[in-house]
This record gives sequence, C-alpha cells and structure tokens, in this order.
Amino acid sequence: MTTPPEVQLHESQKSQYRAMLAVALDEARMGHAEGGIPVGAALFTQDGKLISRGHNRRVQEDDPSVHGETDAFRRAGRQTSYRDLIMVTTLAPCWYCSGLVRQFRIGTLVVGESRNFQGGLDWLREHGIRVVDLDSQECVDLLTGYIEEHPEVWNEDIGELPESWPES
Repeated sequence: MTTPPEVQLHESQKSQYRAMLAVALDEARMGHAEGGIPVGAALFTQDGKLISRGHNRRVQEDDPSVHGETDAFRRAGRQTSYRDLIMVTTLAPCWYCSGLVRQFRIGTLVVGESRNFQGGLDWLREHGIRVVDLDSQECVDLLTGYIEEHPEVWNEDIGELPESWPES
C-alpha cells in the first residue's frame, strides 16, 4: 500500500479540527485532574457531530487498556462502520491504539501533537488512514509537564521498561 500524500487543509477544516481537539483537550485535563495521564480523545462524524469522548484512565482504574482512544471508542458503542468517523486525540496513538484505528478502519485521525511520542503515525499513513497532525503547543506542554513530573508512569504507559529490567 502506498503512503497517502501529506494532508493539505483549508482554513475552515483546520478550524473544525481545532474545535474537535478542544473536546479531546478537555478530556485530557479531566484525566490529569483525576491524577491520571493527560491524554484525551473523541470520535466525531465528518460534519463535526460528537459521538463520544474519553481520556486515559489506566492509573485511575488500574487498567492498562484504558487509553484515551480506547475510552472514547468504547463509549461510542457499536457502529455499523467507522470509515467515515474522525478520531481526535491529544497525542499520537501508541501501537495499541493505532491498531484500534487500523482494525476498525477509522477514516481520519487528527492528532494534537506527535513531538512527545510518534506512536504508529507512519504505519497508519502507510495503511491509508488520513492523519492530520495539528502540532498543538498546548498539547505538547500539557504532556511534557506530566512526563517531567511522572516519568515512571509515562514509561509504563508507553511500554518502556525501567533500565533495571532485563530485555527479553
């Protein structure tokens, strides 16, 4: 499969995606206020109707599978198709969440930032997912602060082993 060309956005589309990102950012702040990792996500229709929203709850619920994207996905309930939906997340999705986007063929992924973590963005592009990276400084700052305060929780979230653990 060939990689789709870089996504070019009209100003009205950028504005719509920024408004969608604001919902995911609200979720990220909520998760942070609860003592969790500040990553939020939301699912929208192409015309901007909010279907669901969620945030990383792995610390709060002691459940490693509750990332922001999976929380929003679960809250959306069953859909007959995900191809026309837009997943908006404050951070590039990890491999687990990238797999979710790919498995259900969510048509568009809007990312708040990918500076702190690249995740599976290139892989998703290679598989025909339309990826838009808004490079939001607000998203970068929110997560950078968290990583500085809680590096051990962050490393656990992205599957990084402490240096004292032997590699398998």
